[in-house]
Amino acid sequence: MAIHIKKLKVRPRKNAANNMCAPQLAAMLGCWAATSDLHSTGACSDAAQVLFQCMRTTPLPKKTHKPTINYHLARLGKTIQ
Repeated sequence: MAIHIKKLKVRPRKNAANNMCAPQLAAMLGCWAATSDLHSTGACSDAAQVLFQCMRTTPLPKKTHKPTINYHLARLGKTIQ
C-alpha cells in the first residue's frame, strides 16, 4: 500500500523580527536624511553614539534549532514514489 502526496510543501512559521536597536537606527537614518551628515561628524554624532552603544551592549540572539521537517518530507517523497 503506497501513499502518494502531490505537491506537498511545508513552510516554516514566520517569527516577528526582534530588532533591539531599531529606534536608534531609525533616529540615525532620519538624522542622515535631514542633515546629509553621512559621516556623523556634526549634527548626527549623538545619534551615532547612541546607536553604537546600543549595538555594543545588546546580546546577540541565540541560534535556534532549524526544524528538519522539509528534509524528512523530501526523503519520504523519494520512497513513496
